[in-house]
Amino acid sequence: MMRSSFKRACIASLLAAVIALTGCSGGTSSEGSVSGGNADSGTTSADVSSPEDASDPAEGNTMTSLEVIRAMGNGINLGNTLEAYNHQGYLTGSSPDSFETGWGQPRTTEEMIKGMKAAGFDTIRIPVAWTNGMNFESGDYTIDERLMNRVDEIVTWALDADMYVIINDHWDGGWWGMFGAKEQETRDRAMEMYKSMWTQIGEHFADRSYKLIFESANEELGDRLNDKEITGSKGVLNENECYATTNLINSEFVKLIRSLGGNNADRFLLIAGYNTDITKTCDDRFVMPEDTADSKLLLSVHYYTPWDYCGTDGVNQWGSPSDLKEQNDLFEKLSKFSKQGYGVVIGEYAVMKKNGGIKEDTDKFYANLMDNCDVYDFCPVLWDCSNFYKRISNTLSDENLAELFAERALANESGKSVEEIKSAAQMRLEETYTFAMEESVAGIDLMPSEDSAIAWIMYQSSDYTKSYSVGDNYDPTNKTKGIKEQNALITGEGTYTVSLDFTGAGSAKGVAFSALGISNGEDLFPGYIVTIDEILINGEPYELQGRSYTSSDDEHCTRVNLYNAWVSSVPDEARTADGDLTDCSAQILKLGDKQYVDTISVTFTFTAP
Repeated sequence: MMRSSFKRACIASLLAAVIALTGCSGGTSSEGSVSGGNADSGTTSADVSSPEDASDPAEGNTMTSLEVIRAMGNGINLGNTLEAYNHQGYLTGSSPDSFETGWGQPRTTEEMIKGMKAAGFDTIRIPVAWTNGMNFESGDYTIDERLMNRVDEIVTWALDADMYVIINDHWDGGWWGMFGAKEQETRDRAMEMYKSMWTQIGEHFADRSYKLIFESANEELGDRLNDKEITGSKGVLNENECYATTNLINSEFVKLIRSLGGNNADRFLLIAGYNTDITKTCDDRFVMPEDTADSKLLLSVHYYTPWDYCGTDGVNQWGSPSDLKEQNDLFEKLSKFSKQGYGVVIGEYAVMKKNGGIKEDTDKFYANLMDNCDVYDFCPVLWDCSNFYKRISNTLSDENLAELFAERALANESGKSVEEIKSAAQMRLEETYTFAMEESVAGIDLMPSEDSAIAWIMYQSSDYTKSYSVGDNYDPTNKTKGIKEQNALITGEGTYTVSLDFTGAGSAKGVAFSALGISNGEDLFPGYIVTIDEILINGEPYELQGRSYTSSDDEHCTRVNLYNAWVSSVPDEARTADGDLTDCSAQILKLGDKQYVDTISVTFTFTAP
């Protein structure tokens, strides 16, 4: 991506500002992480200048949900800090304000917060584990004042730095699983505890600036309502009940905060989506709560898609047409909420590596995400644990990524109309996709198509560092760089061979998951059967641990599980050439952690039913 001299000047000034705040002389090194801007879907002639915070309760909060999203600009999380969990330490007498360094982060200082603001972040999200200062097992839900005061101190620093501030209850040892307990008494205690917690928080911060935003939960509203960390046994709620309980908790949250006086009557409230997952939250079973305040609710979701790229070391490249389409389509899907007038906060997003550092193409991922946020009225909040913003030195880890934040900071977008910002972002999205399409075919023989069936080997190594097109959507670019594939175009009955060569990426260690997939197989060749004839590992025949069977998870991709530890029994719809499912298994390829795979090939016969 070309960089203008203006943009370089912006980043230079921001880097200088961060260093000046701390007296540090360091520049940048390694790489980092990025966020994005936002767009207002209201009057297109309006600019994005930060409005004054209407903090006088007599006047009320004059901004709308979509307007505040624009003013929130880029955001960053104070990750692994006030949510660092040590409830047991509190029960044995430790001060709850001492736990914030427990997960490897330094103690937060005012200089850190000022440095984040100078780096282009207009919003800070502060995850909190409130039971670090609560003896809830005994039925006492009082939050220790030492923890409350420490949270207050950091919130004050951020507000003084002219930042928007989000606080929540974040995982917190998994106490949320009480909502899914078999016993109604335990569920009732969970709601009592939740209301007590937010009553204390709401009353303590009642008169604070409207720039302070309360978030109803983190990722726990959804499937994790059945967590067993506290109850000792998995919850009993089915998915419909999890949706209903999620909606109830969010509704009670809004009603409670609105009743607590001061600025809480029309404070912005951030409502956690189902699992904070885009697709799950867009399900009609998730419902935004009713509110007595007008246009003061925001929606929170997180974005770590695809996980193999964002959360593991297996996939180390991003930016193919299918990558871009996946992100663009999901953000467009999420826009149903901004179209309804709800500002959307991407409360967490990141591309992470196991041992720190920055993955290749992180800047592409973040830049495209920012453009989607510009188009659809979203505020992105980077998940950061001193990866991009180095808190010990108050320096930035990568100049290219810092430039992305700088150019989207509210100060640098001030004066532009919403229409201008959205139009420019939409143009960049289209140009990025067009360029990816032009570049994608290089070195790849078979690209996905709706009217073709292509066979390939899905593979994930046991240490998750080597990966090739895992999942039912065939994508030959979703892989660890250096892997060479031989895939096969399926034209009908016959014998085919597919293979993977890992030597260019380093040997694959064992297998965590593997399957033979045929894209569009169920659509183009319904009922056809795959029989595995031979598997070669490093050129040598491998003795299969059972018989293979043919099935489909999504009714489109034909699949033969080679090693799938999540499938413990053969599904009823499984099919074989002879109709006999005896000795069939989803784990016919068992490679231990000490088995190194340089090459794997699978020869199979494809027959009509």
